Amino acid sequence: MTTTARQVAERIDAHVGVPPRATTVDGFLAGDPDTPVRGVAVTIMATFDVLRRAAEQGLNLVITHEPLYFDHHGRSDAVLAAEGDPVYAAKAAFVAEHGLVVLHQHDAWHDREPDGVLTGVARALGWLDAERTGDPGVYDLPPTTLGELAAHVARSLDARALRYVGDPDTAVSTVGLQPGFQGFELNRHLLARPDVDVVVIGEGHEWETGEYAADAVTAGVCAGLVVVGHTPSEQEGMAEYARWLADLLPEVPVELVVAPDHYRTTPR
Repeated sequence: MTTTARQVAERIDAHVGVPPRATTVDGFLAGDPDTPVRGVAVTIMATFDVLRRAAEQGLNLVITHEPLYFDHHGRSDAVLAAEGDPVYAAKAAFVAEHGLVVLHQHDAWHDREPDGVLTGVARALGWLDAERTGDPGVYDLPPTTLGELAAHVARSLDARALRYVGDPDTAVSTVGLQPGFQGFELNRHLLARPDVDVVVIGEGHEWETGEYAADAVTAGVCAGLVVVGHTPSEQEGMAEYARWLADLLPEVPVELVVAPDHYRTTPR
């Protein structure tokens, strides 16, 4: 008996453990939901490269945390199609040609308690047991330096272009973690907390979060800010999802298809 993509989505909804939001981005983005599933590719971001590798592995249901066509809410999809945007057209043609079904899974995984993405990232960093009770995303770690912390984060999350603000020799021990893009206000409130030494984020506007962090360091409010990059900052959250889904869906293969960090640095 075959399992369709729609049945996979229904099983996820029934077991993810949170009610659906009244307005959500979660749902099918491309393909026929009644397609029988040969295998599931779980990924942080359904880049063209990820789609190619999923198809090569015979994984025809792609579950992505981020959108397929560059817009969180999908509002620009019709515009890209109408304009004949070459990147959109190539990607859409590949999805259609290979019969892929793409399912967006963002909101419910974040809404879990604890947050599924935060749990996976903290696990990869070795911080799960260090989380402060009743204070999600804040970790009391053994004393280290800002530079050593940044290097540990880069290695653990395979972040090829991680950057940080602050003196690498500054002592730190309490870390706030905000994977992905959470916006200036949430970044600012964590950076301003007197009980948090350094904040690790996925990405932020340099003219908001970056400038605030630089001024906070100068003012002695915090030791610094570590900017991982959006994809590597949440990738391990979808590794957590793949492990969870594999137990929920034993009848079909479930594989994490990694989206490598897009960015590289050039030696000086």
